[in-house]
Amino acid sequence: MNYLSVESLGKNYGERILFESLTFGLSQGDKMALIANNGTGKSSLLKIIASQDIADEGSVTLRKGIRVGYLAQEPNFDNTLTISQLLKESQTNTNKLIKEYEQALANISKNKNLNNSELEDLTNKMDNANAWDYERRIEQILSKFNINNLSLKVGELSGGQKKRLSLALLLLDEPELLLLDEPTNHLDVDMIEWLEKYLQQQKITLLMVTHDRYFLDRVCNHILELEDGKLYHHFGNYAYFLEKRAEREGVYNTELSKANKLMKKELEWMRRSPKARTTKSKARITNFDKIKEKATNKKVSQELNLEIKMSRIGGKILELKKINKSFGDIDILKGFDYTFKKGERIGIVGKNGVGKSTFLNILTGLDTVDSGKVNVGETIVYGYFTQKGIQLKDDRRVIDSLKDIAEVIVMADGSKVSASQMLTHFMFPPKTQHTFVSKLSGGEKRRLYLLMVLMKNPNFLILDEPTNDLDLLTLNKLEEFLLQFSGCLIIVSHDRYFMDKLTDHLFVFKGDGQIKDEYCSYSEYREKQIIEEKNTKEQRQKSTDDNLSVKKNKVSFKDKYEYEELEKEIEKLEKQKQQFENNLLKEGLSFEEINTISDNLGKLIIELDQKTMRWIELDELM
Repeated sequence: MNYLSVESLGKNYGERILFESLTFGLSQGDKMALIANNGTGKSSLLKIIASQDIADEGSVTLRKGIRVGYLAQEPNFDNTLTISQLLKESQTNTNKLIKEYEQALANISKNKNLNNSELEDLTNKMDNANAWDYERRIEQILSKFNINNLSLKVGELSGGQKKRLSLALLLLDEPELLLLDEPTNHLDVDMIEWLEKYLQQQKITLLMVTHDRYFLDRVCNHILELEDGKLYHHFGNYAYFLEKRAEREGVYNTELSKANKLMKKELEWMRRSPKARTTKSKARITNFDKIKEKATNKKVSQELNLEIKMSRIGGKILELKKINKSFGDIDILKGFDYTFKKGERIGIVGKNGVGKSTFLNILTGLDTVDSGKVNVGETIVYGYFTQKGIQLKDDRRVIDSLKDIAEVIVMADGSKVSASQMLTHFMFPPKTQHTFVSKLSGGEKRRLYLLMVLMKNPNFLILDEPTNDLDLLTLNKLEEFLLQFSGCLIIVSHDRYFMDKLTDHLFVFKGDGQIKDEYCSYSEYREKQIIEEKNTKEQRQKSTDDNLSVKKNKVSFKDKYEYEELEKEIEKLEKQKQQFENNLLKEGLSFEEINTISDNLGKLIIELDQKTMRWIELDELM
């Protein structure tokens, strides 16, 4: 049986049909990416499978007993809780199991004669889920995700920290089927690469929505394409999907051309108005209607056409002289100097929290410097696409939101295009233009915001994480536009493919106020980093091996004696642990007795771990 079977699934959003009659399945080990335009219900589909939403029709069947993990695009946490409180109240499967176990203990204490077979079953489940040391495992995985201060309130966390916390909670359960909605959003490259390796494991079955093409290529072996309400299943990577989609569109266009030619021929026959309505002529008339329907059923190709006339850029663009900026003891910029040149294409990289967004705010005048000068050329017109975006008014219609920026825009050939025409170019058909902003999906809102930035006709374009929530079609067309853009371009993005294609050199934020200018592509820079990290690791390992070699020659009689005694103690503790576990399974235990045994078992496990770690250290010395 499949891990997942979806049959004839349909979902509407008001009068808008998101999808209908979707049918597909996932087997163990499948890693599938779902590709579709924004607003077609990709996120809704994942929610329905994860039982976070209800379909209007159809069914979703999961294999009995399978552990399912769902990662939402935007984590929904209670911002008033601390991380520690959130962990205790989280609804992970392991946490639920621990609460069930504690409730069973409480039930037994109320009725001493109650059959405790339920407790025995839960104890076995606790063993299988490795739940006895759950708190220690939480600390380990949070440390891996660089979350160390558990007293922080969730509301104080950045978008990236919330995403990492959400991922940590998800992976703690070790789910067999993962449903991931834009898992790379807000993650830095180190974390994205770690997640790639984790998801490549054979035992994991995956269905995800992502715009990150490198991530998609390295993780997925299936692509499910949703277009015009139909599903197309591609067995291969992203490049294979593009090839097959192009072939399909080529066949469709050929059939359309043939239908048009045949319709013209049949139309001439129809105009002659044959009087004899024989069976044969009636059949031909019926066939003409079918040909006409096919010939006129041409899909509207939703393509971006962004050849906008750019404002003239003068000789002086932007100069930064001896810029210093800090927040308390944290240095963002230390004496930074740079003069921007016409047509520069710069990518900005660095870990979260090193000041990339602050740097962009300084360039655009949204933030002030502590010292130094920022000289902006008189002809510079900024277009600044920020991570937070702008607060679109939900009660405004899409077209009115754009008209607030400009009624018309001048194109590269001098012609003027209305706001409505521009929206159509930007894949907002007339029907969508008059809907309220509140009805748009997250990706559609980002696309509208991007259009509003471009409508200002900038000659210095700054894009801070522009790829988040945008579908792949939009990204491809945005890249085509940016390759033709002749002004200055600055991009902050964790999308490695996007950066490789569009930037000429990089500002690498090293931390402590230091910025290094690297003249290479993003992938080339990343390769340098990996080599440097490997060399550093090898040097540390060599140093460690040398130290161990010295220590091996200096093993004392005391160390040898401790090593031998620890072996005996560990064996003894293992037997005690087994005895405690057997005692817990006995019937007729009181609540106090069960609590006492559980406490003793917990203390023994901690002591056993400590002695085992010490034995491993001594074993290396030996």
